[in-house]
Amino acid sequence: MNDITMIGHISRDIMIYKEDEVRLTGGPVIYSSAAAAGSGKNVLVITRASEDADKELDGMRADGVDVIRLESKATTSIENIYFSADKEKRKVTLLSQADPFTTESLPESDSKIYHLAGLFRGEIPDNFIPYLNKKGKVAIDAQGLLRCSENGKLLFKDWNSKKELLPLITYLKTDAAEAEILTGVKDREKAAHILADWGAKEVMVTHNTEVIVLMDDKIYRAPFTPSNLSGRTGRGDTTFAAYLAWRLDHDPEESVRYAAALCSIKMETPGPFSGTIRDVKVRMEKDR
Repeated sequence: MNDITMIGHISRDIMIYKEDEVRLTGGPVIYSSAAAAGSGKNVLVITRASEDADKELDGMRADGVDVIRLESKATTSIENIYFSADKEKRKVTLLSQADPFTTESLPESDSKIYHLAGLFRGEIPDNFIPYLNKKGKVAIDAQGLLRCSENGKLLFKDWNSKKELLPLITYLKTDAAEAEILTGVKDREKAAHILADWGAKEVMVTHNTEVIVLMDDKIYRAPFTPSNLSGRTGRGDTTFAAYLAWRLDHDPEESVRYAAALCSIKMETPGPFSGTIRDVKVRMEKDR
């Protein structure tokens, strides 16, 4: 049995900053699998991409991640133009998109957690949630529920099925803006409580300063402490996957501290997390 099965598209990312341009292969499953595998878990990634993208998956395989590529007419590609030094303000344009997943084409897998790591709405249909809920615990990133593309331009829309499907979700991750879209409430803690009231068992809300998790009406929190933001891209994906990996064997308080420490290390170097559990534990003590 796998510890975590992750489902989502990879992305050929074009990152445009004031000083330069960077091209790399990203996407939630790239950053998420690195964090979970680096935390000692057995990880399976199921993605859809064109045949010419197969070599771009070798980085995950080198990290010990099992990868299944389902055929697609295209591979997702996203252009990100950053306007601020903290990389919080950006313009996102969808240049191409891989085919959506279907339950019929999903390979059989046994897993403790099924992590739906989508980039855009429609990539992973809503019917995956009840389908996978019968097989294991469902974790989902709100990005793939709210993020839409119209003529390539990014916009966010509320999720109409939220009250129907949130009760089937064990782990829900949002950032502060996504939490406000879902609930209409700007305060992160209040928004987390609303999402829990609607049925999500554990609610994570990330912010540029910290990550909070709500479980059983109690808030757990830990700060991000990177010395620089050169590896800011993938912050939310890394944090959520690190939490899921550690949460399999630990309580939410330790798991949120572990996730924040791991992501703080990751944000100091471009690319996915490449450290060790020992590195993270040292950072947890330092940030205590």
